[in-house]
Amino acid sequence: MGNESRPAVPHLTTALTGPLQKIETHLLQNQASIERWFRSQWQRNPAPFYCSVDLRNAGFKLAPVDTNLFPAGFNNLNPAFRSLAVQAVQAALERICPSAGGVLLIPENHTRNMFYFESLAALIEILSLAGLRVRVGSLLPDLREPKIIELTSGRRITLEPLLRQGDKLSVADFDPCFILLNNDLSAGLPPILQNLSQPVVPPLSLGWWNRLKSSHFSHYRSIAAEFADIVQIDPWLIDPVFRKCGKIDFEKRTGEECLATYVDEVLAETRVKYREYGIDQEPFVIVKADAGTYGMAIMSVKSADEVHALNRKQRNKMAHIKEGHAVTDVMVQEGVYTFETWADKNAVAEPVVYMIDHFVIGGFYRVHTERGIDENLNAPGMQFEPLAFAGPCCYPDPYQAPDTNPNRFYAYGVIARLALLAAARESKEATDALSQQAEGLRKAGS
Repeated sequence: MGNESRPAVPHLTTALTGPLQKIETHLLQNQASIERWFRSQWQRNPAPFYCSVDLRNAGFKLAPVDTNLFPAGFNNLNPAFRSLAVQAVQAALERICPSAGGVLLIPENHTRNMFYFESLAALIEILSLAGLRVRVGSLLPDLREPKIIELTSGRRITLEPLLRQGDKLSVADFDPCFILLNNDLSAGLPPILQNLSQPVVPPLSLGWWNRLKSSHFSHYRSIAAEFADIVQIDPWLIDPVFRKCGKIDFEKRTGEECLATYVDEVLAETRVKYREYGIDQEPFVIVKADAGTYGMAIMSVKSADEVHALNRKQRNKMAHIKEGHAVTDVMVQEGVYTFETWADKNAVAEPVVYMIDHFVIGGFYRVHTERGIDENLNAPGMQFEPLAFAGPCCYPDPYQAPDTNPNRFYAYGVIARLALLAAARESKEATDALSQQAEGLRKAGS
């Protein structure tokens, strides 16, 4: 890297940049039509309140591999661009609760994870700067009085016990306009959150008690095809192949044949595309729990034989996700190499893009010195490097080359927003399904 004063940007360490250059060129040439298309999509499919998207840049392919609708990591964003986040919150409020004065923020139950609380503190600052009074109501079952969390940054967070009165949720002496979830509901849907008159964002239906990654990527697939038609590219260049495998039990070794079959299918389909583009790499797949986050229950394999050869330790690692819930459904996803590296150690890196409403507000690189280019980087030992791409993600520079930093970052913002749009359609589908289910129960009860 050079000695410029601007923040560092990872090297793209691959000679296979041809197709990616083509993608970026198409995005730049079609920027006006892309933004017009996005605008029409947001009118029909309002974006979730916030979202983060993990991308992988293989040089020959740029695609999302995970979409988080209850993001942490706000403390890793470049603070120089916080105004973008504040403006995005204000735009979201116009749709959710135009007269909002207060918000009740419900966090994860991470009482010992100080990194998470630093993210929460950064999120509270963003909400406060947007003109909201913010109180933090905890789902901890044994919390009976306010608890102050002192952070190494000098900030503090006060967790308060939740109070339910009729169909309204609050904490002491506070009447929030809406509820903001920063808890992904991996442990299930708490009764205290159900049937509230206040808006709950993101919707309860998007918690991991109900949401599936395979459903999200099904929506993404159709969006990627629509978008690829607009910019005239092969949708595979922005869309990872995947299959869903249900009813698996890693501990009892049931469902292995289903999993092995889908691993073979995804590898075979990927090999065909590699041959088409002259890519001299070995395809791999990522097997991951179909629900859940925090990098749990994920493994990388390059053949179906590896599925049959899993040892007890590997099977135990795949058997459970956060909160100890058993894994019964997995997604077999085409592995996307990352050829981006960070600093002199050439640590493997991947971009993570953050959005509030339908606006890109920044992001960071997840960096791991002990993981390879074909492995999951969301694992112990990772570190984060803030991106200075908040502006360029929104506005490309037509006077610079397609692969320069501003324009590459614009490409990241476009692909991340495609994943956000998939989440918007996913949200509408899940909310409609729950509404129909509730209406059916109501009619049955009457």
